[in-house]
Amino acid sequence: MSYPIDRRSVLAGATMSGMTLAAGGAQAQSRGAAKTPEIYELRTYHLVNGPMRAGLDAYLRDAFIPAARRAGCGPIRVFTISIGPASPSVSVLIPHPTLADFAALPGRLSADARHAQAGASFLDASPSAPGFASMDVKLMRAFPHMPRVEVPAINAARLFELRTYFSPSIKAGATKIEMFDTGGEIEIFRRTGLTPVFFAQDLTGDRLPSLTYMLTFPDLATRERNWRTFGSDPAWKTLIATPGLTDPEITTGIDNRILTPTPYSQI
Repeated sequence: MSYPIDRRSVLAGATMSGMTLAAGGAQAQSRGAAKTPEIYELRTYHLVNGPMRAGLDAYLRDAFIPAARRAGCGPIRVFTISIGPASPSVSVLIPHPTLADFAALPGRLSADARHAQAGASFLDASPSAPGFASMDVKLMRAFPHMPRVEVPAINAARLFELRTYFSPSIKAGATKIEMFDTGGEIEIFRRTGLTPVFFAQDLTGDRLPSLTYMLTFPDLATRERNWRTFGSDPAWKTLIATPGLTDPEITTGIDNRILTPTPYSQI
């Protein structure tokens, strides 16, 4: 998918020591842009303290994840919030091959007898003892040059950072996407230890236009150190100072959460 933006404006002036950030964009383009970008569904189950969490865990682990995998989704990641709003809650990241597969999942689950049997107590919860307080669903489309979730090394994936960038206009949002996708920013992330899991354009949400991405780290100390390395990187400083790409021009705010995977999350 192309965005309504002149890519030359993203790359203009971004040079350092004879190397242009276009090289990073070329690396991004070589990562398989021909693949159809996945659709990501991010479900957030809001809970209240008490037995809800145990019931939801049992349903996700024993019923939903196996059935969703049989329906062609996944791998599926499940997280709790360590730092950020909306606690207690459980977030479920579900990759779908296409938007049609997202739309078809409820029907596929309803037709799956094993799902109905394994999840009966959760699916048949009564109003007096509901399985969750409420559920939010956000849809996202993977960036063209990072069209799939990347599976991190197990030992390097003990916490995850979920960040959403909000933009003041559709044009500014497209510019921020290009800045990451082909402008070299993701390559700077990788080089400075900010390991991506996914990058995506938000299709739904209450503050569109926006984009969301997820990073992974072995621990908080590594996260803080690697973000400092990124912030002092000369190529990043050049990119963020490029006219048209500065934060005041293309972003209005950031939502940031630190997540911990559940034991049954398919990392």
